[in-house]
Order: sequence, then structure tokens, then C-alpha cells
Amino acid sequence: MTTSPKPTPAELNLLRILWRLGPSSVKQVHQEVLKERDMAYAAVLRLLQIMHGKGLLNRDERVKSHVYRPAHEQGTLQTGLLRELIHKAFSGSGKALVLAALKGGHVTREERKEIEAFLKSEGDGQ
Repeated sequence: MTTSPKPTPAELNLLRILWRLGPSSVKQVHQEVLKERDMAYAAVLRLLQIMHGKGLLNRDERVKSHVYRPAHEQGTLQTGLLRELIHKAFSGSGKALVLAALKGGHVTREERKEIEAFLKSEGDGQ
């Protein structure tokens, strides 16, 4: 299995935008970025070009305004990043990661209920 490149925080932010929007032009991505923070169009363009070069994005060059889309599904990339985090920060223990999230206040009451329901359904063999 080949490992996909690890995105920087800024790249991950653009990936989240593209996962939400679907294939998009630089202008469309820039408009979404501006809803969260001030960033020049040229900076968004350059970052998308870098991400394409790293293999994080695919680019459709058939039209004048290039259209970018993630090269990897959101779940696939997140699973890889999570695997790396568990290995590096939690000595390979998924249990330690989950307990740290639960004890550290990173899980809302609603999320905790969802987790409990998931665990209960898994215990029932579903």
C-alpha cells in the first residue's frame, strides 16, 4: 500500500472545502476560504498548485479555469492520518487515543451518546 502525502494544516483546510464543494475552480475555493479568513487569491492558487504537485489533488485542465478535486476520499485520508497519529502519539494504541479524547473534553455530550450507541450496537453483534 502506498502512503498518500501528509497535508499541512492549510492544505487540510482546502481539502475540507473541496470535499464539501466537490470539484471546484480556484475562484470557488477562494470564495469559500474568504468566509473563514482573509487570504489572497494568488495564495489559494499557489497552495492548490503545490497540493496538485504533491498528489493531494487532481486537476482538470480541459477548461480555462482549472478545476481541482481531492485525489483521495475524505475517509481514506483521515484513516491514514489517524493511523499515523495513533502510532506516533499513542504507541499504537487506539484505546489510548479514544480514552484521551473522552477524558480530555474533546467529545461533546451528543457525540458521547453516539459513541455509546455505536459501542452498544457493536456489542450486540450488529
